[in-house]
Amino acid sequence: MPGTLHTPDVAAGDTALLDGTVSAVREAGAALRERFGEVVSHGTRDELMRALAANDDTALDILRPRLTRLRPDARWVEDELDGGALPPGEWWVVDPAEGNVNHLHGLPEWAVTATLVRDNQPVLTAVHVPLTGETYTAVSGAGAHLDGRPLHVAPTADLALAIVATSQARPDEDQDVVRRVGSSITAMLFDALVVRTAVPATLHLVDVAAGRIDAFWQFAGARADLLPGALLVTEAGGRISDAEGRPWTPLSEGFLAAAPGVHAQAVATLSR
Repeated sequence: MPGTLHTPDVAAGDTALLDGTVSAVREAGAALRERFGEVVSHGTRDELMRALAANDDTALDILRPRLTRLRPDARWVEDELDGGALPPGEWWVVDPAEGNVNHLHGLPEWAVTATLVRDNQPVLTAVHVPLTGETYTAVSGAGAHLDGRPLHVAPTADLALAIVATSQARPDEDQDVVRRVGSSITAMLFDALVVRTAVPATLHLVDVAAGRIDAFWQFAGARADLLPGALLVTEAGGRISDAEGRPWTPLSEGFLAAAPGVHAQAVATLSR
């Protein structure tokens, strides 16, 4: 169906994999929580990158062996900032410290995510938020859940009553993308009730899936930013598309996740 993420029928094996995936992201989150606290000082870009890599490595040392044992034949996406389509087969798409820059600055908005992708479709995901203890999960065809409780997107039917959000995909973005982001925020400030802007994308998307906010959009972006939330929102009854309302794929230039009642209005606003 146009405007949605295609999700295959639920596989019993994917449901069985979920417990192990959840255990892995929770263990990695606990390790990152031990490192969280004071702002990590950095005076140069190289120092910042080393600090980011130290957090990534701490989580990956737990995630990689645990997830490899769960699915030995699945390949591994090495760079969480990569975008575009994947070769056929199964892949683990992992963000070991989603919102890593927030972690380094003592901000609470960060998470650990692991998503199994099969032939370019996410089939299961687990998103753990260590500072709240929350774990969001979805299996294709089996719904989305927060710590076992079913999630549903909001019933909002009027964009003028909607809380919407966007995120910066990465630093040093192309100038055309930066201008498009700015124009889209201006358009939403006119049409929506409230506009939230922050990183990371995944935490906005879990809010859409949980019905706390009504829409999230982003231009550009990596697979690890968008695939976990795309599956969660779809399984919670939301709609996924590109910013113009066409079916979204990892090759799309824009991304929109919204409650069905405001999806078309959000597309109209972003298409101006």
